[in-house]
Amino acid sequence: MGPSGVLLYPKPAGITSHDVVATVRRRLAAAGAGRPPKVGHAGTLDPFATGLLLVLVGQATRVQRFLMSLRKTYRAVALVGWRSDTGDRDGALEHTGRVPERLELPVGRISQRPPAYSAVRIGGERSYKRARRGEPVEGEPREVAVHRAELLWREGDRAGFEVECSSGTYIRQLIAELGDAYCDELERTQIGPFRLADADEERLVPLAEALSFMPEHRLDPLEAQRAAHGVPPATASSGLDATAAVRLVSDGELVAIAEPRNDRLQPIVVFSA
Repeated sequence: MGPSGVLLYPKPAGITSHDVVATVRRRLAAAGAGRPPKVGHAGTLDPFATGLLLVLVGQATRVQRFLMSLRKTYRAVALVGWRSDTGDRDGALEHTGRVPERLELPVGRISQRPPAYSAVRIGGERSYKRARRGEPVEGEPREVAVHRAELLWREGDRAGFEVECSSGTYIRQLIAELGDAYCDELERTQIGPFRLADADEERLVPLAEALSFMPEHRLDPLEAQRAAHGVPPATASSGLDATAAVRLVSDGELVAIAEPRNDRLQPIVVFSA
């Protein structure tokens, strides 16, 4: 079996998340013999943005949705008195000189429509491709959660924010809705328990360690053998969060990820058989 785990990758500005995935895939292919492992990521960063990108290698690609759903924290710099058609510094910029009276980002559950220049698919095509052709683009509104939004500093026409939010939240959209403002800098500093300060593109975090934020349920050897073939353990799931995925572990080894269903822990992703 080839390498498997999660890379905490510090993405620089000027490249896409797909570029990072391609770089890691080429590096792994060059380092090992045989077929290179699958490589993906858990949450796109815009090309202008920097910060933490979780790159998934091998079997870690199978747990993408669990990592994607984690809360994210960003540091953003807004430029006020300006507009951008993309909501960031890579768009067509217009200086208006109109400065919003209050620099407050919303907190709580909000409805947010994805920006026209985003990777959301509309009719099977990326939204930004339609926008670049000059076609009208309007994505479906979605509910997101802004758990915390703090104004850290303000100097002239620039202001710094820190935002903690749910997956799927567009920070540049939050800033654009201040009025005449766009996102000039954006850095993702944390995803769930993973921090940019700990990023190391050379260290592959083992899957069992990367998923340690999930609740754990221990299995005896017989239960582990059955769970590896998709059979729920006999132990009831009472006392566990009915909406949370659970790690099934035996002798320190990750066997599967399960979801509580009808008072049982149903394996939904199996790692050994």
